[in-house]
Amino acid sequence: MTTVAVTGAAGFIGSHLCEALLARGDRVVGIDCFDDFYDPAIKRANLANCTPHEDFRLIEADIRDRDAMNAALADGVDAVVHLAARAGVRPSIEQPVLYTDVNVNGTVVMLEAARQAGIQRFVFASSSSVYGNNPKVPFAETDRVDDPISPYAATKKAGELLCHTYAHLFAMNITCLRFFTVYGPRQRPDLAIHKFARLMRAGQPIPVFGDGSTSRDYTYVADTVDGVLRALDRCSRYHIYNLGESEPVTLSDLIAALETALDKKAVIDRRPMQPGDVTRTFADTALARRELGYNPGTGLADGLQRFTAWLD
Repeated sequence: MTTVAVTGAAGFIGSHLCEALLARGDRVVGIDCFDDFYDPAIKRANLANCTPHEDFRLIEADIRDRDAMNAALADGVDAVVHLAARAGVRPSIEQPVLYTDVNVNGTVVMLEAARQAGIQRFVFASSSSVYGNNPKVPFAETDRVDDPISPYAATKKAGELLCHTYAHLFAMNITCLRFFTVYGPRQRPDLAIHKFARLMRAGQPIPVFGDGSTSRDYTYVADTVDGVLRALDRCSRYHIYNLGESEPVTLSDLIAALETALDKKAVIDRRPMQPGDVTRTFADTALARRELGYNPGTGLADGLQRFTAWLD
C-alpha cells in the first residue's frame, strides 16, 4: 500500500485528491495548518469524508515548520503532493512578503524534508499564472515564463525552479503541474464562480472587472484530480505539465452560463481591470495527454450544474 502525503489537504483541490487517493486504496497523510485566508470551518468540513477513514491521518502544521514537516514525512511516506500555498493573485499584491514566505520558503522546506526522508516522488502544484500575459495561445510548457505579473505568479515560477534544482542535484523524481482555473464543489469562496453564484442567488450585484472579454480555461476539479493522480503514478525525472480543459471561456460567457445554471439574472457591477490579472489563459494539453493519458471530459455547462447542485 502506497502512503502519500498531501499538503493543503483540507483545501478545495486537496480534499478531493485525498478522497480519490483513499478510494483507490492508498494511505494518506493530510497536512494543513487551517489558516484564516478563509473560514477554517469550511476546510474542516471539506475533510468530512476523509477524517473517519482508517487510512487517513491528519497533521495540523504549517509547511514552513521544518521540524513538523520532517516528522510528517519521516514515517513511511512514499510520495508527496505539495498543494499548500498562499493563494490568490490580487491578495499577493497586497502581501508579497507573506506570499513569498509561504509559497517559496514552504516549498523549500517540503523539498528538503522529502529529500531527507528519501522520498523519490514529489508533485508540485504550480499555476497557469506563470505564463503572464503570454501573447501566444494556447500556452505550452515550452513557452518562456520569465514575465510574471503578480507576486503569486512569481512564487509559483520560483517553486518550479526549486523543484528543478532538487531533481537535478538529488535525482528526485519531480513533476510540476500548472493548474488552469479549477472549479467545482468546495471551490474557495473568494473565487469568481463561487462568489458570483452566491451573490446572484442573493440578488446582489456581482463585481465584474473589465469589459467581460477576458477569458479563462475553466477546469473541473475531477479532471484536475485525475491529472494529479496520473502525474503521481508516472513521476520520473523532472517534468512540467499543463492541466486545463483547453476551452477558454470569456467572462461574459461564464456569467451567461451561470445565469442558466442558477436560473437567475446577474446584476453587473462593472469595475476597472485589476493589476496582476491576466487577459486570458488557454492550456495546450498535448503533452499531458500524450505522456500522462490526461483526458479532461467535463464541459462548463455540466461542471456548473454539479457545482450549483453542491451549492444547494
